[in-house]
Amino acid sequence: MMNETFVASDPKSAYDQAIKKYGDKVTIVSAKQMRYDDDVLRCEVVIAVPSELFMEKSFGDQSFKKQENHEKNEEEELISEIGELKAQLEVMKEGIYTDMKQENPVISEVKALFRRKGISEKWLDEILNSLIGTSLVEDKALLASYLIEEIDEALKIKEEDLGSTLKVMMLVGPTGVGKTTTIAKLAARYAYLMDRPYKVALLNLDSYKVGAIEQLEHYADIMQIEHISINAVEEFKENLETLQDYDVILVDTAGMSPYDTHKFIKTVEFVNSDIALNMEVNLVLSATVKYEDMEDIYKNFSFLNLDSVIISKFDETKHFGTLLNFMLLYDLPMSYFSVGQEVPDDLLPASKEYLLEHFIGDVNEG
Repeated sequence: MMNETFVASDPKSAYDQAIKKYGDKVTIVSAKQMRYDDDVLRCEVVIAVPSELFMEKSFGDQSFKKQENHEKNEEEELISEIGELKAQLEVMKEGIYTDMKQENPVISEVKALFRRKGISEKWLDEILNSLIGTSLVEDKALLASYLIEEIDEALKIKEEDLGSTLKVMMLVGPTGVGKTTTIAKLAARYAYLMDRPYKVALLNLDSYKVGAIEQLEHYADIMQIEHISINAVEEFKENLETLQDYDVILVDTAGMSPYDTHKFIKTVEFVNSDIALNMEVNLVLSATVKYEDMEDIYKNFSFLNLDSVIISKFDETKHFGTLLNFMLLYDLPMSYFSVGQEVPDDLLPASKEYLLEHFIGDVNEG
């Protein structure tokens, strides 16, 4: 058997590459995430494939035919040996790390702490595996500090940017995360709390939730901001065209579960409407999100080509590891934190330091 590595943004895509090349005669050896030199996190899937099939698909039928005396071509032998050596090195590397975890109480204790606080084993193993043989794995405080630094390095921030051109921001997210309140906070911030007053309009696409239109309209009346309720894509496009002289247009959408196909398709229609404007799509995600819900939320909303994550309900939890884990796994920038119910005061531009201070406090308690 020969081993070959396929790389893609997610394990399924990498595995699909292998199937496309070799058919179903492949066996998965390993699958892991790796951060490359360009700082992008990708998935590596190593598959095992029969040697003859590997030679045929990689080099063609004529290049490596066996000789009549059944002796292998020298080049084929060399490639086979290289493949086997790579596989042995992978096994040795994994074995060394496994042994170190078992023998080194520092690694075991620190990893267990970060796992309890919500950081995934896959991400931790990727980092800890690279520290084999260093002094970092001999000191708990030092190793924990190093992991915090790695988290800080991996997190991304989308800086607040209100330029001279019209900015259209759509907020999407699961039911009950506080999209409407967050919209109101953003509107008040842009209209009254920035370096100058920006001209803001609110578009409401949420015709499902009882009272949703009235709630946003109430905020708009208090702030004396334009508010328009939208029911169809054409109406959406027409209103965007009439609001060209505004600085910011904030678009509220219906909350939906990851399984609500009807609402999801309708939201996609609005996002993909052929408007001549750049529209940012921002996922509003609760800081209290459960680990089990993360994958469903991302799979559902990632199809909307997300620009950033706005974290709501920051004040409703003291445990931020699960949220950090989401940001690490899905590599999305954060733009704002909603830290309470007060409009407009309880909204902050996203900050690594602010989030990590809360996470470190939770880790210290552990």
